[in-house]
Amino acid sequence: MSRPVVAVVHSRPATAMADIRRATELAGLAEALPGGPPVILKDNISWHFPFLSANTTPWQLEGTIQALRSAGRSDLVAVHNNTVVTDPFKGGRLNKLDRIYRQYDIPELFNFRESDIRWIPYPARPGMLALPRIYPDGIRIPEYFVGKSIVHLPTVKTHIYTTTTGAMKNAFGGLLNTRRHYTHTWIHETLVDLLAIQKEIHPGIFTVMDGTICGSGPGPRTMAPVEQNLILAGSDSVAIDAVAARIMGFDPLSIRYLRLAHERGLGVADPAGIEIAGEDIAGLNFGFPVGDNLASRVGDFLWFGPLKRLQWLFFHTPLVYAFVFGSYFYHDFVWWPVFGRRIQRELRGRSAWARYFDTYPDWRE
Repeated sequence: MSRPVVAVVHSRPATAMADIRRATELAGLAEALPGGPPVILKDNISWHFPFLSANTTPWQLEGTIQALRSAGRSDLVAVHNNTVVTDPFKGGRLNKLDRIYRQYDIPELFNFRESDIRWIPYPARPGMLALPRIYPDGIRIPEYFVGKSIVHLPTVKTHIYTTTTGAMKNAFGGLLNTRRHYTHTWIHETLVDLLAIQKEIHPGIFTVMDGTICGSGPGPRTMAPVEQNLILAGSDSVAIDAVAARIMGFDPLSIRYLRLAHERGLGVADPAGIEIAGEDIAGLNFGFPVGDNLASRVGDFLWFGPLKRLQWLFFHTPLVYAFVFGSYFYHDFVWWPVFGRRIQRELRGRSAWARYFDTYPDWRE
């Protein structure tokens, strides 16, 4: 069995489009996505505010679209998901993704709108780790996803509950509805179940991961942006997440969702079994910490601490709206105005990528 290839390419704003195309070619995009089926573009808006490192970047999206079309994959559609704390419409505008979709004439669908996408039952499979017990009344997935290939567009960043987040975690919002907070106690097992579903319903899976500005600290929102000038690409979701974890300074096999996926043959998490194309990353170690913020400390206590047996009371009843409001208020009205805006202003003073972001025009109707 051949080793999966993960491309790691050094990039700069002046050559971003060509660099992304090179990364996708090195990683075998044309071979990974069969011709014929439409391709879903699944961007990653972790926060609606334009906090670089948290969200898909405009150059990442544009470069991927150009690479797909160069490879003959022109039937593209974007699918967005909603979350309890992130507004996808606001996120698309502020992160300058909407204009790119319209510029390239790519339709946008929203998996939480019944007029766009219908949800259908997905039968529980033997060996599933979490979803059948989390959703005893039945697992449901978007009908539109079945039979279509998918390209994930995450960033290189840490995560307060999963240590790192990337290709595997990017399926979380797309394949699960707004009740996905039910899964947090079993988040690692959930990600493995979702990858197994993806491999069954998608003819092809590919990832282009932005590491031009990476996120260090209590992600996926309240992080320190760190410029690293990298683009990653690959068709093995486990392998590309493992490579991202490794360069951030973590042992991929020590991260539960990666180890479980590796053990079940869903991908390769052992760096020794992954071929790196492009840059030599042997000595690369960003030394990123994870840490906590106020919201994650509450979540740790309720999802993983002594009260986890009572989570049905907190998260399966109207009490959940108190926690939703608390997270929303903390992130949008405390952390963003007090820290986030200043961090982004300072980033513009030292990062060519932050200034490149400003060259993308805001969307105007």
